[in-house]
Amino acid sequence: MPHSSTAPVSLRIEVVSDVVCPWCYIGKHRLEAAIALNPDVEVAINWRPYFLNPWIPRDGIDRQAYLETKFGSAERYAVIAERVAAAAAMEGLPYAPDRISRQPNTLDCHRIILWSRSATDPAKVKQRLMELYFAEGADLTDPKVLIQAAVDCGMDGDLVRRLLASDADVDRIEDEATSAKEAGIDGVPCFIFGGGVIVTGAQSPEYLASAIERSAGRHTRLHA
Repeated sequence: MPHSSTAPVSLRIEVVSDVVCPWCYIGKHRLEAAIALNPDVEVAINWRPYFLNPWIPRDGIDRQAYLETKFGSAERYAVIAERVAAAAAMEGLPYAPDRISRQPNTLDCHRIILWSRSATDPAKVKQRLMELYFAEGADLTDPKVLIQAAVDCGMDGDLVRRLLASDADVDRIEDEATSAKEAGIDGVPCFIFGGGVIVTGAQSPEYLASAIERSAGRHTRLHA
């Protein structure tokens, strides 16, 4: 049966990102704007894990110690933070890195995003975790913070508490994050449109919208 030109095109978008990556925070917002620019394309987004800082222990480290280890000094990071702050302000996103006191390991954040697939919209959970971190300076290594975030997004708090206390899906998340790096993804966010078009970085909504349009057209031809 030929593909109807009036039927909506369905496009799968894989997003490889981390909740503590400021450009992933901005990139998520820009992707949503890009999707709005293509109302005739239905999208299904799969949020895939990535560890920006795989060396950080499960219970996190002091933020100041992290900045000194990764950037040499807090002052050197401040220059980078100014650029991020300007980009976040342009998107209307709250961004207050000075409120962050602890740099987390994000394994548990990625586990909750995975579990949210059967309970709510994972995009909501990812957004809440990012807002807690970038706007409120919350400690994402604190189980109470993570459980409350899950509950706020419609998940079962008791279930999330039990799962967090276990090793459920630890290996799965670590394997997925490792696979992303082995596939050559060394910068995030990384958007994979329809399994074919790859865009790295928090590109403009217009650029991402163009990638959606091209991918949707390619997808239509392949499935016509």
